[in-house]
Amino acid sequence: MSKRDLKKYLAELNKEQLEEQIIELYEKFSPVKVYYNFVFNPKEETLLQECKLKISNEYYPFKKAGRRSKPKMRRSVAQKYIKHFLVLGVDPFVIADVMLYNIEIAQTFSSEHDIKQDLFFKSMFNSFEQAVIFLIANGILNDFKPRITAIHDETIKQKWYNEPEFNAIIERFEY
Repeated sequence: MSKRDLKKYLAELNKEQLEEQIIELYEKFSPVKVYYNFVFNPKEETLLQECKLKISNEYYPFKKAGRRSKPKMRRSVAQKYIKHFLVLGVDPFVIADVMLYNIEIAQTFSSEHDIKQDLFFKSMFNSFEQAVIFLIANGILNDFKPRITAIHDETIKQKWYNEPEFNAIIERFEY
């Protein structure tokens, strides 16, 4: 069904029928419920803190029963939250904060641990590039420039092999 057909169908329904359909969607589909819960009670700060806790747990996991858990370092955890926040229509400043926090916590971890996987560095570069594109698209780059620069400086300090790629992105918006 096309969007046009859907609009035509909805126009034929009376208010009571529309309400019934929306309630049915709310009860049947979890994403609809999540969306409406967010729209009517947007606790962005709570969502942000929960998200940051899950991301940091990827690098610094909670200890389980006296044992030390191994860090998983999955970029996908942050990516799921970012995608979810975009779908919900969360404020771009909050989304940008999550994007940069993901890279910053990874850099903190890499400053304390010797990481040999090239995939880690490529992944962090992809996150960095995605964040800068998002910041530019939303017109908020200047608000986050100090954090972007600090991330780049940290790649130099830690001697990341792909630092020139980070530098190339920085150079694009400095001139």
